[in-house]
Amino acid sequence: DGNEIEFIYQGDIFVVNSEGGKEVQLTSNSAYDYNGIWSPDGKTISFSSNRHGNFDVFLMNAEGGAPKRLTYHSSNDVPQDFSPKGDKIIFGARRLDDVKSVQFPYAGLEELYEVPVSGGREKQLLTVASENAQFNADGTKILFHNRKGYEDPWRKHHTSSVTRDIVLYD
Repeated sequence: DGNEIEFIYQGDIFVVNSEGGKEVQLTSNSAYDYNGIWSPDGKTISFSSNRHGNFDVFLMNAEGGAPKRLTYHSSNDVPQDFSPKGDKIIFGARRLDDVKSVQFPYAGLEELYEVPVSGGREKQLLTVASENAQFNADGTKILFHNRKGYEDPWRKHHTSSVTRDIVLYD
């Protein structure tokens, strides 16, 4: 709802009122926690953490508490958005390219997956390399950047065959 801001400082997750004030530290461990995203109801935060070696998707109460691990694959998993109902999280991971890929099968680009917030088996949604994925309000479409290769995100007005496009997936 915009009343609080979640941020990362030195690998831990903090929350602060959007009008200022004292921050509240939600995680404190030797691992690196990052890329926090809010659930639609603002009650939970999903984030990526390497507390078990590689980065996995975790879920925790927005007021703190023990995080729940949702993914267990050896790839690095990074959450991108909650479904509008808040029952699933979509995340990027480099796991399994489709051999029929129009681009080419390449292990350096992330595919898009989903996992239920209750836990359970992950499901691949897209084999197209995608990042910054976001659902529309009713969950029927996903907006994302398609990543075609290396592009320096700090290089402004870059134009080439690897320049990212914004794609609306139905």
